[in-house]
Amino acid sequence: MPRTALFPGSFDPVTNGHLDLVRQATRLADRLVLAIGTHPGKTPLFSVEERRAMLEETCAPIARAGGCDFASITFADLVVATVQTVFLPASPIARPITGTLVRQIASMGGDVSQFVPPSVAARLKQKFSR
Repeated sequence: MPRTALFPGSFDPVTNGHLDLVRQATRLADRLVLAIGTHPGKTPLFSVEERRAMLEETCAPIARAGGCDFASITFADLVVATVQTVFLPASPIARPITGTLVRQIASMGGDVSQFVPPSVAARLKQKFSR
């Protein structure tokens, strides 16, 4: 029976911490589904379409290189089901990286290249240059 891993998050933006967890998950699952959470009370920096594009360009190649099928979906409900939960902490070097931290640094004109993939850094620079 194929093993599916569900990785929910806001992915606003995709960080190196997310990539670290994708690498770990591909060693445990045959299929990886990244679920982009949406909430009507929150205003993300990136649209759902932009977040999905970032996941496709950064995480999908990692999953596929690890022999794992990849999909991205959106959800607006609770992430609760009859599933077995496995907690995968990010590696110590990536653990402190959060989307909030990255957005703050980028909004102040700081260099986020240590915390996000190059394509995401370019998207952030474009967002905050407006």
